[in-house]
Amino acid sequence: MKSSVIICFMFISTFILAQVENSKILPAAIQIRTAVLPAPEEDKADAMVYGYDKQGKLVVLREGTNNLVCLCDDPTKEGISVSCYSKKLEPFMARGRELTAQGKNFKEKREIRGEEIASGKIKMPEEPSMMYIFYGTDENYDKTTGDLKDGKFRYVIYTPFATTESTGLPSKPHAPGMPWLMDPGTHRAHIMVGPFN
Repeated sequence: MKSSVIICFMFISTFILAQVENSKILPAAIQIRTAVLPAPEEDKADAMVYGYDKQGKLVVLREGTNNLVCLCDDPTKEGISVSCYSKKLEPFMARGRELTAQGKNFKEKREIRGEEIASGKIKMPEEPSMMYIFYGTDENYDKTTGDLKDGKFRYVIYTPFATTESTGLPSKPHAPGMPWLMDPGTHRAHIMVGPFN
């Protein structure tokens, strides 16, 4: 009798937890509105958007017709963070999501994608490719409208294998808002612009 009560309690607890997790998944329209916040105004309506279904699985919420792909906020993580990037970066980004789903950590993902880029399995854009990021706190996020108050922008321009010598950029910022080159000389080389010191 005691064991059946425990099993019943565990089942109910699991069910309640699942309902709480599902309640974090916002309606598709709200997810889309939030996901495109980082994008230039003229690109928001036609961007492709990835978001989450009721089971918490990442799915395409809206097919796009322009050059941008936008990612909704991950409801399992603290804070709000959404991004939009050039479709030319999609093979690189999609592979990263696949590896994350497989349980690979940051170092493993970096090594695997580096090898796949070197072998030609993943094609990186030859020209600079843009990524827009907008982030803020849960407290400043309105789940009924999809708006984020007092959010901050960060801009990332992927320039694979660029170096400080080839760009003239420093490898770290020495003034807030200045551009700098992160991961120089690697497949992940990118120009960062944001509220950094």
